[in-house]
Amino acid sequence: MFTGLIEEQGEVKNITESPKGMDLVINCKRILEDIKLGASICVNGACQSVVEFGKNFIKVQASNETLNVTNFNHLKKGDKVNLERALTLNKRIDGHIVSGHIDCLGEFIGAKDDGFSKEFFFKIPSEFSKYVIYKGSIALNGVSLTIASINDNVFSVELIPITLKEVNLSSLKKGDIVNVETDMISKYVEKILNSKDNKSKIDYSFLAENGFC
Repeated sequence: MFTGLIEEQGEVKNITESPKGMDLVINCKRILEDIKLGASICVNGACQSVVEFGKNFIKVQASNETLNVTNFNHLKKGDKVNLERALTLNKRIDGHIVSGHIDCLGEFIGAKDDGFSKEFFFKIPSEFSKYVIYKGSIALNGVSLTIASINDNVFSVELIPITLKEVNLSSLKKGDIVNVETDMISKYVEKILNSKDNKSKIDYSFLAENGFC
């Protein structure tokens, strides 16, 4: 589990592709402080296990399944990636609970500058828009953000200057692809409500009547 608060931006040092997937070597510093083999690291929002590390790098191995659902195939040597170590239970969770399991890819379609923050707009596949709610949480390339607006399958988030400085979303160009993880709570609720074993009196009608839909 992660919080969506990025600890540093690593730089892709080397990419090696094989029939089994992809090896990524990432130059980094801060996340090496208490690193160990097998540690979980969130790389652009995708949970990866450290298979090797050194004085200034980590190496992770992305499976073909990971490559199918993330933007790792778009990475190039020299690209910046957002990095976060797994959360510990002796700290405040200042972002939101992020699993590191990517739901879909989002397309960056533009930004609007209001003089202080920037509003970034993204388009996602229509089937995932039901998990995106106004003022709800979402993780983009592993960054915990709040939904500022929604229009069908296009949504926006606001990034303040300190966030723009610390994460790789600031370098996005129109058409670039980001990893998207929606709020896991909504997916659990949907699963329970659609379950054949659900004997609860709480259903879609109940939620609608009480202002939750």
